[in-house]
Amino acid sequence: MNAPATIGEASWTIGRLLSWTSEYFARCQIADPRLASEVLLAHAARCRRIDLYARFESILEPDNVDCFRGWVSRAAEHEPIAYLVGEKEFFSLPFRVTPDVLIPRPETETLVECVLDHCAKAELAHPRLLDCGTGSGCLAIAALVHLPGATAVATDVSTAALAVAKTNAERHGVADRVALVEADGIVLPEQVIPQDGFDVLMCNPPYVPASGMAGLEPTVRDYEPALALTDGGDGLSFYRMIAADTPLLLAPDAWVFVEVGDGAAQAVLEIMTAAGNFEHRQTRRDRVVGKERVLAFSRKRKERGTDQGG
Repeated sequence: MNAPATIGEASWTIGRLLSWTSEYFARCQIADPRLASEVLLAHAARCRRIDLYARFESILEPDNVDCFRGWVSRAAEHEPIAYLVGEKEFFSLPFRVTPDVLIPRPETETLVECVLDHCAKAELAHPRLLDCGTGSGCLAIAALVHLPGATAVATDVSTAALAVAKTNAERHGVADRVALVEADGIVLPEQVIPQDGFDVLMCNPPYVPASGMAGLEPTVRDYEPALALTDGGDGLSFYRMIAADTPLLLAPDAWVFVEVGDGAAQAVLEIMTAAGNFEHRQTRRDRVVGKERVLAFSRKRKERGTDQGG
């Protein structure tokens, strides 16, 4: 299904383009068709989305119209809007995204909120963060922007993803406080591990079961990197690895924050606590759909008496 050639005629003002495209995307079953239309049109018009409404009677330059028509056609085939414009907002910050990285979700902002709340309550002036599977870098970078005394190690198995994360770290002025490391899982080079361990580990792992991939929306299943979506198994292997292998990387009072898929909270809780290395401290629901989204665990020390609040 292609955008008609009539887009581009002189009578197609920004207002008409926005209305037509919203209706077209709705027929194509594009999620949030009005928002998708606004994002693409603002990018084509080289203005902010809010500025579109002050330019309803304006007509785009021909080259910009050609770009817009191409994007509309590709979006109608369910290519993600974020990849088309090369950017996605996360935690009120713009992040560069490419098909090499997962597109940041609003639900994942819950993970950053948990980390910031914990660092404040624990009075960690200079927290040492570990972000496993960083992708675009959105988790580590958003945390660093709000924690000026923090440093981070952000890992990914993909060199292409790390290149995207590097661009975003530089864009937001935190490149000097984050080490971007190519690593498979949590196997880290010794030189990047703090002497006393990390204070916080945060992770949004590939948690979609292989059996669930076919049921994903086409924009996700057909375009986003499978390596960032699924472990190829039951979607729980990364949690098993964290539960078994990360204690040696962590400070004695370290906390771990992990995002979980819909309905997986109980299974992840059991995995993380089974070996006795961690105790469950918090489950937080996201503000988007209200699902259990982030689980928090503290490293368990046998000599600990009473728990600390957090």
